[in-house]
Amino acid sequence: MGGGNTGAGGFYDAALVRRQALMGKSGPAALVKNFRVFRIAAFACIGGVLYGYNQGMFSGVLAMPAFQQHMGEYDPVDPNADQTKKGWLTSILELGAWVGTLLSGFMAEVLSRKYGVLVACTVFVLGVVIQATSVTVGYNAILAGRFITGLGVGGLAMIIPLYNSEVAPPEVRGALVATQQLAICFGIMVSFWIDYGTNYMGGVDLATQSDGAWLTPICLQILPALILFIGMIFMPFSPRWLVHHGREDEARTVLADLRGLPLDHELVELEFLEIKAQSLFEKRSVAELFPQLREPTKWNIFKLQFVAIAKLFQTRAMFKRVIVSTVTMFFQQWTGINAVLYYAPTIFQQLGLSTTTTSLLATGVVGIVMFLATIPAVLYIDRVGRKPVLTIGAIGMATCHIIIAVIVAKNIGYWDMNPAAGWAAVCMVWLFVVHFGYSWGPCAWIIVAEIWPLSTRPYGVSLGASSNWMNNFIVGQVTPDMLKSITYGTYILFGLLTYLGAAFIWFYVPETKRLTLEEMDVVFGSEGTAQADFERMDEINYEIGLTQLLRGGDGGGDTYTPAGAEKEKGSEHGDEV
Repeated sequence: MGGGNTGAGGFYDAALVRRQALMGKSGPAALVKNFRVFRIAAFACIGGVLYGYNQGMFSGVLAMPAFQQHMGEYDPVDPNADQTKKGWLTSILELGAWVGTLLSGFMAEVLSRKYGVLVACTVFVLGVVIQATSVTVGYNAILAGRFITGLGVGGLAMIIPLYNSEVAPPEVRGALVATQQLAICFGIMVSFWIDYGTNYMGGVDLATQSDGAWLTPICLQILPALILFIGMIFMPFSPRWLVHHGREDEARTVLADLRGLPLDHELVELEFLEIKAQSLFEKRSVAELFPQLREPTKWNIFKLQFVAIAKLFQTRAMFKRVIVSTVTMFFQQWTGINAVLYYAPTIFQQLGLSTTTTSLLATGVVGIVMFLATIPAVLYIDRVGRKPVLTIGAIGMATCHIIIAVIVAKNIGYWDMNPAAGWAAVCMVWLFVVHFGYSWGPCAWIIVAEIWPLSTRPYGVSLGASSNWMNNFIVGQVTPDMLKSITYGTYILFGLLTYLGAAFIWFYVPETKRLTLEEMDVVFGSEGTAQADFERMDEINYEIGLTQLLRGGDGGGDTYTPAGAEKEKGSEHGDEV
């Protein structure tokens, strides 16, 4: 376990001390000082709003009488309709997002993060336009359009956080990643209330409601997507991508502009060398692990994602990380959160809320409580830890499911006689969303991102994200059939699986807060993996002059001497090393 001022941990301590001496403290003050970066990242988070909006919007559309009539055999509410088709209607977007996620890493590397966002926005808008044509073309356009929209959503959900993390200085990177999660929740919240408002277009019953009631929330997605597209044209390239593709002078210029400093400022030089070190590290890791793919051709970049993911399954220690990543995402989706987000109006109607308007109103509250519940996690997750938050959240969600199941079992078919029971069940749904908002919403993604060694992190995160989208697709597909065929058994199933998720986290997943990569190796039983990574990074830091910059600067504390420097010094004096 690294500590003190030795090893890679000491080097990065020295880098952090030096950087903070140059730019001041982290936190809100750093956000103010880096306001240009904050504006850029906040603007890019429109992609998160689109993701959240699309996730929440369709649940309200499904409940609108005009949409139900328009969909014919895909009628999402008719109990006599094929519920499997209803599941396809919702989950086909997740299938598209799964494909989009797998392709987005390749696209972001070949085209750049900036152009990758432009492509994802274009695909997203194309999907929305195709959905809008369903008024004349028919319901198949909704299915095709949602799949294509999903491709765009998957791309945005992967590339935007990557872009934000690379334009941001380390001092505010965590805050900007958290902003992305809040943007998603904000999109969900807004979508529910837009659905509630447009439901009144022409009237709230089948005889009078206009097709605009469901077309409007679908088409409104185009506006923020176009704003994001146009704005990204004027945004800078990622400095890391520029360095990785040999455009170092341009990367320096972009960094200086982002930080509002002259090109020769020491802080610009420090961050530039850190980025260059990371780029060289990745290239040399690929050359060692996959020598046949060392040439950065487009075909090799595409193959590298899949070859590297397969490499994660070849040792027991790495496979444990694979289990933690993919199974955590499995349980995140099988808490039933997206069943609630996609089918909330339908669920609330089954819980005794008799009108579409009332069920949409109750759905709107879901968006508000989820948004508010996410804020404490952003503020306190590093202090409290991952395991207790995830475990308590899972137990809370599972208990809500079981209580709902008991209420439904006792009152199904008799809601009119006992409306208080219906509202009690609705309150349990709201409480369920609160528990998800502070726990499994943000924390599952944190675990997936931080358990990997440097050399395998991009591929490990991609694997976890693909598990998320595929299970999201499955839940969306099977929920309508479960709600129809096993009614309250749906909540029992979700509840039991969520209890299992709590047990999985508590007994199998190690606590990862404030652990270095070497310490991750110890808890996952792969000692030396991160140490080898750090030794390679250590040599690179010395080679490009980053170590010398830190040793020569006044960092306000001890500095770090790399192993390479010690060996060189010993050799110069004829010492045995």
